[in-house]
Amino acid sequence: MKLAYDIHIHSGLSPCGDNDMTPNNIVNMASLKGLNIIAITDHNSMLNLEPVTEAANIKGILVIPGIEVTTREEVHVLCYFPTIEDGMCFQNLIYDSLPNIKNNEEIFGGQFLFDKEDNIVGKVDKMLLGSSRYSLEEIFKLSERYNGVLVPAHVDKSSFSILSTLGFIPANIDIRTIEVYDLKRIKEVEKVLTLEKYMIIKNSDAHYLSDINEAFYHMELNSLTAQSVIDYLKSGCDKN
Repeated sequence: MKLAYDIHIHSGLSPCGDNDMTPNNIVNMASLKGLNIIAITDHNSMLNLEPVTEAANIKGILVIPGIEVTTREEVHVLCYFPTIEDGMCFQNLIYDSLPNIKNNEEIFGGQFLFDKEDNIVGKVDKMLLGSSRYSLEEIFKLSERYNGVLVPAHVDKSSFSILSTLGFIPANIDIRTIEVYDLKRIKEVEKVLTLEKYMIIKNSDAHYLSDINEAFYHMELNSLTAQSVIDYLKSGCDKN
């Protein structure tokens, strides 16, 4: 099946996410744009996953349990899991490893928790934009422990990407898929990476509703399940 996706979307839990990024707003926009698969990948937390999943179930949209982790080296990586249970076990470790610094809402923005009806039911006080204490290699191993997959985020960006920070993808980490933010920059990435080694996915990194992908980018899957998406991302260039 050819299925349209955007698996890098921020809710209002990410302090940089717009307050309109509520479960139903995200799901309804994804539906309007013709997406079949989405993932909420808030910074270092998955606490809005369940209300988004409930809203998406009504629309027939698959939600992949996901999170955008900041490694100890300050590299942003996307981690995806086949079940909410696996994802939450992983996110608990990541959250607990963050510095115990209170979020300054006036500077960074709010970190809002929603219910399935888009009501704000709480806030996360700890600053989610910090770096975890885990290295890139450690986060890769943790994602594997919980049956997940790690995808370097926006490798073409000039900050918080694996290339801008490290300059390369470590050979001892079995990464098969990378994310780009702007396909026009692919020539710049090609100067550093042998792109034939990787499958490339194009997500929106949406912080505003209007930024969510149109149905331009697709995965070829046998079934509309989270496990199929995980397998697809793990297979990497074998799927090209």
